[in-house]
Amino acid sequence: MLTELNLGNNIFEEVPEQLKYLNSLQKLHLFGNKIATISPTIFDGLEKLTLLNLNNNRLKYLPPEIHRLENLEYMSLNNNQIGSIPKELCSLEKLSELHLSYNCLITVPEEIGYMTNLRMLCLSRNQIEVLPDGLCKLRKLRILDVAGNRIWVFPTLMEDLLLMGLKELYCEDNPLLQKQPVCAIQEEEMLSLTEMTARFILRELNEKDSVLQTAVKQNQEVGKLLSKKCVCAVCGQAFLTTRLECVCFMHVKQNMKISRNIHLLPVRKLICSFQCFNLRDHGFFGVAES
Repeated sequence: MLTELNLGNNIFEEVPEQLKYLNSLQKLHLFGNKIATISPTIFDGLEKLTLLNLNNNRLKYLPPEIHRLENLEYMSLNNNQIGSIPKELCSLEKLSELHLSYNCLITVPEEIGYMTNLRMLCLSRNQIEVLPDGLCKLRKLRILDVAGNRIWVFPTLMEDLLLMGLKELYCEDNPLLQKQPVCAIQEEEMLSLTEMTARFILRELNEKDSVLQTAVKQNQEVGKLLSKKCVCAVCGQAFLTTRLECVCFMHVKQNMKISRNIHLLPVRKLICSFQCFNLRDHGFFGVAES
């Protein structure tokens, strides 16, 4: 009964479809080939797979059917040409290590937060500009490597991730915001009718207005719109789209392993109005465009 197979450093251009008949296979190494595509049917017979290594190939995408590898615990796809992470990959709840360094990623899906057993996430040397709030739901995450991307600020819930036990953070070679005061001009706020209505409804929903809650549930379009709400970091009130992009600077814990010369982490914060922004002692800074 074959449980481990090493086909690394060969000249395969695709994953051999015959592998799907190896129903007992648990570890599969295909690193160092010329694989550019993966047939979706290959996953049909590999339900017992716990480790998959496809480093150093020519993959540009992953098929959605990858979610069938429901027992996968370790996946490494370093040094490929992958442009996006399929949201279906995020349904692999047993995955504890995911390596996607040296690819062509621009975004990370919000669904990354569904990978509840993830302990190590390596996304270094890509082209990622924004990290999703979903990342901060990974309660078991201990190592995060996002070095060498285009990240200028961390997600709003980054503090939660640090409090939940993140031990190592590598973020060097990113254009992280620096704490440098500049003069700013405050323009008079003019909220749209949609924004004013949304803020009123969200405020009433927060008061548990049962009539309004029923009405929103019956209107899917309104419910979908309101689901995109944000919460003001100062007053705690919900709003929709009109906001001030701000940042706070978090001190790194002393016992945390982090990139050299990084002592403050810029964390994204959203504020609903200049009225809240002008309140004293909240520790948030407006973001200046260069």
